[in-house]
Amino acid sequence: MTVFIPEDKVAEIKHTADIVDIVSEVVLLKKTGKNHLGLCPFHTEKTPSFTVSPDKQIFHCFGCGEGGNVFSFLMKHNGVSFPEAVQMIARRYGIDIPTQSMSIEQKKRFGERERIFSVNKAAMTFFYNNLMNVTAGQKAVNYLQKRGITKEIIEQFRLGYAPGTWDSLLKMLQKKGISHSLAHKTGIIVPRGNGNGYYDRFRDRIIFPIFDRGMQVIGFGGRVMDDSLPKYLNSPETPVYNKSKSLYGLHHAKKECRKTGAVFIVEGYFDLISLVQHGLGNAVATLGTALTSEHVQIIRGLIGKSGKVILVYDSDEAGIKAARRSIEVFEKSFVDAGILVLPTGHDPDSYLFEFGVESFQKAAAGSLGIISFLIESAVKKYGLSIEGKIQTISDLQGPLSAITNSVARSLYIKELAEKTGIDEAAILEKIRTTSVKTAHSGNKWPGHAIDTMVAGHDKTSQDKWKRIEEQIIAMMLQSPGIIPEIRNKKVLDNFESNTLKQIGHLIIEHKDFHVNGDVSNLMACLNDNTQRRIIASLAIGEDIWNDNGCRKLIAQFLNSRNNRKKTLLKEIKAAEDRNDHELLLKLLKEKQILVSRKGISILEFAGGKTL
Repeated sequence: MTVFIPEDKVAEIKHTADIVDIVSEVVLLKKTGKNHLGLCPFHTEKTPSFTVSPDKQIFHCFGCGEGGNVFSFLMKHNGVSFPEAVQMIARRYGIDIPTQSMSIEQKKRFGERERIFSVNKAAMTFFYNNLMNVTAGQKAVNYLQKRGITKEIIEQFRLGYAPGTWDSLLKMLQKKGISHSLAHKTGIIVPRGNGNGYYDRFRDRIIFPIFDRGMQVIGFGGRVMDDSLPKYLNSPETPVYNKSKSLYGLHHAKKECRKTGAVFIVEGYFDLISLVQHGLGNAVATLGTALTSEHVQIIRGLIGKSGKVILVYDSDEAGIKAARRSIEVFEKSFVDAGILVLPTGHDPDSYLFEFGVESFQKAAAGSLGIISFLIESAVKKYGLSIEGKIQTISDLQGPLSAITNSVARSLYIKELAEKTGIDEAAILEKIRTTSVKTAHSGNKWPGHAIDTMVAGHDKTSQDKWKRIEEQIIAMMLQSPGIIPEIRNKKVLDNFESNTLKQIGHLIIEHKDFHVNGDVSNLMACLNDNTQRRIIASLAIGEDIWNDNGCRKLIAQFLNSRNNRKKTLLKEIKAAEDRNDHELLLKLLKEKQILVSRKGISILEFAGGKTL
């Protein structure tokens, strides 16, 4: 649905926003020259190729080709529309978007995501106020105090309490004029089985609001205060909440993750809160789901390529299975991960309260790599009898086969051989018999494949004409003073790439750009993602163009095109003389392209001669 935002307000928001600040919420950036460099959030890569230009207020990844301005970044990363991206930035910088200029119909359609955020916020306030109510929330407060949760943490994470009645929240929403259909979309109310009305999803539970990085409430988790089942209840998937892409506590942890270059990943709300309460702010929790590649991508953007992830899992069978599942996820994301195994019967929450933060940090310093953890666990489980060793090797086949780094695999095989007393060659042979398709596909990292953006751009980048055409567009973007000469000499008429020609004409027609050189504003005029990417890739360079260099490039290009025209005529004549029909047809097609591109007649092309 289209949301009306005045153009002057969009311009104000764009000029207020700093793309480095916005991107830094997601990517750990380091300053390199005029630009900032980091690991791309849109594909997996070992070496940083994601570049952000504070001067031009644009970004570009030289690995996957993504590029754009601050709005493009949020649209791509958050999966939102342009108006939603504008609203997100406006909220961040405290800029009000006037609604009085909207029609009644436009106000009704003000964006589903925004309305869901608004309902979630109202629900969070309702739950929090219930917890703070000396009568209604006393049982919940007593429970939290018993678990050692302080008032400061309650306020910091806006913990709440859902009353035990079936419709307390529903009645509050009705009083606020919030429709049942909208509230149902947020997941906080559920339709009755008989189809007659709704009831509250969360009842008699401690409530944990789940925030995104922009501090918007995207969902909730609820925990009972006794032995009832289910112990935990989470919001369902909604237009704003996807548990595979969300991490509890991320809004709080992001700053500390960047500072320390490390992150603890736990499995529960109270585990996360306990770490924070004990001064370990660089912690997040998964939300009732296995760790996904999206989770790791988010974390990697915060801790950088040399960062460390420590999984805090139980040493039971469930913890071992979780560790096994995470191997390939971390391997493909080039993330260094270790596992902190706590003593039997302890989770992070109970361990911290019993032994303290220093003991926890000491244990974390000795955390095992994932494969080492699995080796230790298998040996402990099966023992070192002949049958136990055979079962241990069998258990490690899959995990070791998933390691694509041959050196790392070799070292782990050596470790396994030392633990079991089995010859390394025998273990290697056993692993080779395991066919793991993901191990083979893992060598084809999607981020290493350059995106073929358009015919005539990346796909034929070796062609000299295309290289020069790209240089000319880059020159126009980085040195706008040369644009009048480009226009007067009709340089673009000689371009082979239609896409580059269109971009060139856009630059020529965008008069404001000639004056201010605002690449970000230029890109805002485009609806074509491919063109935005190309502009970002060509504008983000740090080339220094002077008048002499610009004119030399133009002259070189025009002379080359004229020389090609003369050479082509000779080649056509020679092909005719040799009766080489295949070559002749190819050359005539090239001639026709030149003719159509230049808008000249065949006779003019031949210099007045009849062909």
